[in-house]
Amino acid sequence: MTRATASLALAVVGLTAGAASAQSNREANVPGATQVQFEQWMTELSTWHRWGRDDQLGSANLITPAKRLQAASLVETGETVSLGHDVADDIGSDANRPFALDMIISFDPDRIRDRVDIDYHGGFFTHLDALCHVVYDGKIYNGHEFRDTVTADGCAQLGITGLKHGVVTKAVLIDVPRLRGVPYLEPGTRVYREDIEAWERQTGVRVEPGDVLLIRTGRWARRDVFNEEAGTAGMDASFLPFLAERDVALLGGDTAHEVRDNIPGFDVTVVHKFTIVARGMNLLDNLDLEEVAETAARLQRWEFLFMASPVRIPHGTGSPINPIAMF
Repeated sequence: MTRATASLALAVVGLTAGAASAQSNREANVPGATQVQFEQWMTELSTWHRWGRDDQLGSANLITPAKRLQAASLVETGETVSLGHDVADDIGSDANRPFALDMIISFDPDRIRDRVDIDYHGGFFTHLDALCHVVYDGKIYNGHEFRDTVTADGCAQLGITGLKHGVVTKAVLIDVPRLRGVPYLEPGTRVYREDIEAWERQTGVRVEPGDVLLIRTGRWARRDVFNEEAGTAGMDASFLPFLAERDVALLGGDTAHEVRDNIPGFDVTVVHKFTIVARGMNLLDNLDLEEVAETAARLQRWEFLFMASPVRIPHGTGSPINPIAMF
């Protein structure tokens, strides 16, 4: 055996062993990353200063005019689908931060209006996170000092109005329950990079630079069946380098992304910290992906035009949102 042949054989063995290890993680539903790896990714895969020290957009810079035109070219039928969940359903809303609607009705003169109260961050309301929303080691995205940037007056840098012109790009929907042959994932189920790559092979779609990556776990479908929610599935931390390798612009899902004990003994919000702080990536939390998944399955089209516009809240840490998919 030549040295080159031996090297190739070792490489194949290494790849096979790595794949087998990853697959066993997936089947066993065990953590796939360590705290040491995560801390390395926070620096080695960071986009700080990639678009300048005064940048306010982060990974949204990847959504170029050419990217928007590519996304627009995907429109064939003109069919639109909401990706937002109602602020309350038959079970209610966020038990810790409930939605409140105050109806104001006058009969002389006849007039109707209402006042809403919503603390949208958390695990229920569909919302978009601004880049000033998350802190890691005293810093927010691009190296700004947390205590100097975020005050009682709001975010002096990286607030949600950075996206005031809206997000228009290509979305790729990864339907993990459909991939695994189940209607929904059970609470605590981990979604791995292997799920995304298997879905790409099965459907022929590919996550590309500037895309919105959408992950369906079936969270709302399960809620409808059991009329309750006992936690959610979420992304295993081992998938995080995938976002850097593919230069994903935004990440969205039907949960708040995190899974319990993501890195045992370490901070539970590792997905938020890596995406928002290290990558400058806005997150779409608690989307409702049920109808769009059914539409995509019917049309056999797992990529589509994605549009979202946050409320223009000066210095805000995010915004409630109702994103739209167009096929």
